[in-house]
Amino acid sequence: MNKPSIGASFVAGSLSGTCSTLLFQPLDLVKTRLQIGARTTAFPTNHGIVGTASNVVRHENVSALWRGLTPSLSRCVPGVGMYFTSLTTLQHLCLGDRQPTALEAGALGASARAWSTTALLPFTVVKTRYESGRYQYGSVRQALSSMARVEGLRGLYSGLWVTIARDMPFSGLYYMFYSQFKEKLQKSAFLYDRPELKGPATFGCGLISGVLACLMTQPADVVKTQVQTTTSSRSTWSAAVYIFQTRGAAGFFAGMTPRVVRRSLMAAMAWTVYEKVS
Repeated sequence: MNKPSIGASFVAGSLSGTCSTLLFQPLDLVKTRLQIGARTTAFPTNHGIVGTASNVVRHENVSALWRGLTPSLSRCVPGVGMYFTSLTTLQHLCLGDRQPTALEAGALGASARAWSTTALLPFTVVKTRYESGRYQYGSVRQALSSMARVEGLRGLYSGLWVTIARDMPFSGLYYMFYSQFKEKLQKSAFLYDRPELKGPATFGCGLISGVLACLMTQPADVVKTQVQTTTSSRSTWSAAVYIFQTRGAAGFFAGMTPRVVRRSLMAAMAWTVYEKVS
């Protein structure tokens, strides 16, 4: 893969982040509702993906499925761009034009994700709270202001460590799987030497890599949601204990299907666009 420019990397990431967020926000909202396990009559979540989505439409409206879209865009658009920019820079500095090994790809992917996750965490918290239906913020600015005033930095950066524990392994595993799958395809003249198959092959590599990375990081995602949707200073450990006590081991995999579908498709789209500029 030729090294794309820093600007092209950021634009490719931001463009794919915008499109995928607009398309898949309802899946993220349903995932959040399933993970918090709300048992209020207004937001019942014990009927699976279709039942939860239907309840949102019935008790709110169709547009409520895109609740949290603004903070999602505020996080994903610069976040994906920052990730690809970091990955491009790190790979060039560390490896030059050489393709990474599996372990190198994992380290590069995880490192590239770390700073964007930290920098944009307040928007992640706002997005999660919007999606939960438990908070009635008027705008992203009002939400950030309220959190800063009432909860301080602890609120704005709630769930920092568990979010890092989710995002860094996800990105590391994803890039490791993706680079290895892509290398195998490149060695197959029938598949990868035909220009018309390059796009579908890239998308397929991204899709499979996303599924595997999602499955391995699902428990951390559930714990993150629990930490960020409460104003009480719940630690990562206490959130994990609460999930186990109330929902058992299966609780750590709540919302897995919508998350796997959304993250896998988003990542596949992002990498397909990124490869186009490389």
